[in-house]
Amino acid sequence: MKRITVLGATGSIGLRTLEIVSSFPEEFSVAGVAARGTTVERLVDIARKYAPQAIALLEPEAVDRLAALLPRPRPELLAGADGLVALTRDVPADVVVSALVGGAGLLPTMAAIRAGRAVALANKETLVMAGRLMTTAARHHGVPLLPVDSEHSAVFQCLCGHNRRDVHRILLTASGGPFRELPKEQFATITVDDALRHPTWKMGAKITIDSATLMNKGLEVIEARWLFDVAPEQVQIVVHPQSVVHSMVEYIDGSVIAQLGVADMGVPILYALTYPERRPTPAARLDLARVGQLTFFEPDPARFPCLRLARHALEQGGAAPVVLNAANEIAVAAFLDRRIAFTDIPELIEDALVDVPAGELESIEACVAIDAETRRRVERAVAARAGRKSL
Repeated sequence: MKRITVLGATGSIGLRTLEIVSSFPEEFSVAGVAARGTTVERLVDIARKYAPQAIALLEPEAVDRLAALLPRPRPELLAGADGLVALTRDVPADVVVSALVGGAGLLPTMAAIRAGRAVALANKETLVMAGRLMTTAARHHGVPLLPVDSEHSAVFQCLCGHNRRDVHRILLTASGGPFRELPKEQFATITVDDALRHPTWKMGAKITIDSATLMNKGLEVIEARWLFDVAPEQVQIVVHPQSVVHSMVEYIDGSVIAQLGVADMGVPILYALTYPERRPTPAARLDLARVGQLTFFEPDPARFPCLRLARHALEQGGAAPVVLNAANEIAVAAFLDRRIAFTDIPELIEDALVDVPAGELESIEACVAIDAETRRRVERAVAARAGRKSL
């Protein structure tokens, strides 16, 4: 039986992972869970149903609330960033599902790698911020990084059985988000509610906004560069509104291999948990005759400047992707709080990228320091913009 630790257990990926554990009780058990701590009542239900050995909460004050609601004997309760690291480092597990949103997943994911645990990676920011450090550590410790994002899982499946040296390019598909046909001059009027209406996927608020700006695709380009060890120019994006083709790999002979399926995150999650095997599931099956038509077109960087900014950060290297990710997280949070406009998001990111520390990142600690400083800088910029609008 595989023991699973789930980081981000109360998010969409985490909850879907737990559903899969319930569907295969003879194959999986829950060793530990982690979450930010904003939904303590849900964590109580998870603790009662799955009996994890330990629970880690990023928000320390939430630990007391959880302790008051859980009867004894209860799981070990861990708090803060150190608690998340201790969970992945010290609690025995065969697979750690890294599904925390944003930079919070960086340290516990590295701790899991250093502890020799397989990582099912749904937290793209981890490789965006520290791709070279993470992949180097994974090779050193003999740890597989198994992609959970539907696009990277698709690429992973298309690469199986083929020589990596024969890859010409990777084609990541994008739904295009809710604004793929909206004229650029109307972007200034986009509201939070508008941006949260994704046409295909049901996801958390942060990644849904990233899908609306197409920053999610920019982050996925950076992630793919490290995950599959390809040159930045070998990773390209194609908009595919039907979300049936999850991604493709083109080989040097011109052959293109694609992975298709219904829009169900349970499929890539289960594949990561059982790789290299597959399991039968009751998931809906793809009916191409009913789909009828598959369309593809290039994204518009003029309307979605986050694509250009992500590509620039990848090409610049060093600390630039860390700055990109931190600025994006702060800007998206400010937009969700209705403190800035939708069009302010790429502007804040571009301003942050003007001042990037020189040189390569030599340690996770350096990455964390640059991330924290960037967040402080962008928060000040957000406050300045919000102040001007209130005058």
